[in-house]
Amino acid sequence: MKDLLEKGAVLQRDKDTYAIAPHIPGGIVSSDTLRKIADVADKYNAQALKLTSAQRIAIVGLKEEDLDHAWNDLNMKPGAAIGLCVRSVKFCPGTTFCKRGQQDSVGVGMKLDDLYHGMSLPNKLKIGVSGCPNSCAENHFRDIGIMGMPKGFTIEVGGKGGVKPRIGDVLYENVDEEEIFPIIDTIVKVYSENANKHERLGAYIDRVGLEQFKAQVENEKNCMV
Repeated sequence: MKDLLEKGAVLQRDKDTYAIAPHIPGGIVSSDTLRKIADVADKYNAQALKLTSAQRIAIVGLKEEDLDHAWNDLNMKPGAAIGLCVRSVKFCPGTTFCKRGQQDSVGVGMKLDDLYHGMSLPNKLKIGVSGCPNSCAENHFRDIGIMGMPKGFTIEVGGKGGVKPRIGDVLYENVDEEEIFPIIDTIVKVYSENANKHERLGAYIDRVGLEQFKAQVENEKNCMV
């Protein structure tokens, strides 16, 4: 089973077939890649192609003996869909494509994806980057949420969905784009070094208190200067 997880294969409801989801940062994909995914799905008789909430395309219903061949044909990295790690960096079109965008969510999201996707942590961690307050990347419900505003970005922490959803707490406002990355690095480091195993970021913040968490982040920021 561990080998299958490393291959990014998720056992399906029938207990016999698997789904794989190539990593597609932000869901921005070329027509050539779409054709390749479709060709692999046809070649190995996939049951379905599913657009996921993490902005990927899952190839559903593959047989175990076809998994290696499918990945070889795709020549793409698996998306971090399971495990205790940074699962996904979801981002909207922002100022790159959207008329309502106020900040460059695509540029920020791509860089964060490159820095953190798949990083091992105490529990899963999801990041959302929205280019405006419409919050199309669901930043309020991400462990780390980044929202574009007229005067920079708002950074939120501790959001999640699930049985007990939690809206993220605002940590910083009016953050310039270049300031985002050291701040996120500090948040991730504080979480990685202090949270218990299987403890989500929001649960950790609730345990120690928001003000204590802010103090930890500020202390870490000062140490990194």
